[in-house]
Amino acid sequence: MDAQRLKDNFAHVAEQGDAVALFFYSDLFVRNPHLRDMFPIGMSHQRDKLLRALGHIVAQVDDLATLVPFIQQLGRDHRRFGIVAEHYPHVGASLIATLRHFSGPAWTDEIESDWTAAYGLVAKVMLEAADEDSLTSPAWWNGHVVAVERRRFDIGVLRVQPDRPLPYRPGQSVAVEVPSRLRHWRYYSMANAPRPDHTVDFHVRLVDGGPVSPVLVRATETGDRLRMGAPIGTLTLDEASGRDVLLIAGSTGLAPLKAILEQIIGRPAPPRVHLFFGARTRDGLYDLEDLTKLAGEFPWLTVVPAVSDEPGGHGFSPVLQSGAPSSWFEAGHSPGDADVEHGVLSDVVARRGPWNDHDAYVCGPSAMVGHTVEQLAMLGVPRDRIRLETFADAQR
Repeated sequence: MDAQRLKDNFAHVAEQGDAVALFFYSDLFVRNPHLRDMFPIGMSHQRDKLLRALGHIVAQVDDLATLVPFIQQLGRDHRRFGIVAEHYPHVGASLIATLRHFSGPAWTDEIESDWTAAYGLVAKVMLEAADEDSLTSPAWWNGHVVAVERRRFDIGVLRVQPDRPLPYRPGQSVAVEVPSRLRHWRYYSMANAPRPDHTVDFHVRLVDGGPVSPVLVRATETGDRLRMGAPIGTLTLDEASGRDVLLIAGSTGLAPLKAILEQIIGRPAPPRVHLFFGARTRDGLYDLEDLTKLAGEFPWLTVVPAVSDEPGGHGFSPVLQSGAPSSWFEAGHSPGDADVEHGVLSDVVARRGPWNDHDAYVCGPSAMVGHTVEQLAMLGVPRDRIRLETFADAQR
């Protein structure tokens, strides 16, 4: 298998954009009509995922140490769709047909041999990972919604009771499916460290045009049911580190960082933690009341709220630091009444630096995450001490 030849061929095919995935799924369903019911009615998101996954695999095809864990996770994830061994040859045949079609005259026997070998390896690794995972974990967990809070018209907090313990690390996420949107799985992070009663909280922001988030935010009620896939993700606490911690959250990107914060709270000797929580406007700081109470309770925690789309100075609320008055919200004030930092979240973080002796964890919209990582690097934070995960596409 010639890795560079694979990369060059995929780069040529990928120039055709959305047409590639459209052709693939059309070919797959024409050849195998019985597979159509395994996919959502609307396929746009699914087509995007196909190209991203293929691109990632081809980019790492000559780095098996990095690629194999990614493929193994794909195999475990596909269990929730009902994918079994007999489906893999059908997918492989349609993939080769698609690549051949878009390669045109550039297609050769050697390229076909390369792709056949590559797909065979991918299928083998995925199947082995799925089989191993099935020995210890279900394909999904059934969840019962036990509480719903609508913090804003477009943000909801759901508490879910799984039908069995959900083994996850703070900072990880699970794919969620609701009955009214079957086969539309979207990733959401647990917003709490594991609890004795095994309940998990999800912070959900409504994304316009998304098939899942509007249902969770606007229509889900106590008593409703949903399904959750296996936990995934690498935005997890480096417990071996003795450094202080910097948490940077944009909007509902707060969820995994709040779970990490709860994990730190449970440690016998917590490090100093700075949590930056940003939104466009004050009412977007939907969880500020709870964060304020935590900051008042733990002297090692400082919470800095920030808004980007409102004019103002660079104020900072004293109630967000331990030892300051704790009766702000008890007196009837709302998070919008508190002074906040003004500006783009990454700039607010930079103003509060330096952070070169911290471990940084960043989550939120992809543009915000990218800009924040750049700022942290400029401030001297080594890239290997910045952990991140983006959910702009996944949480819909």
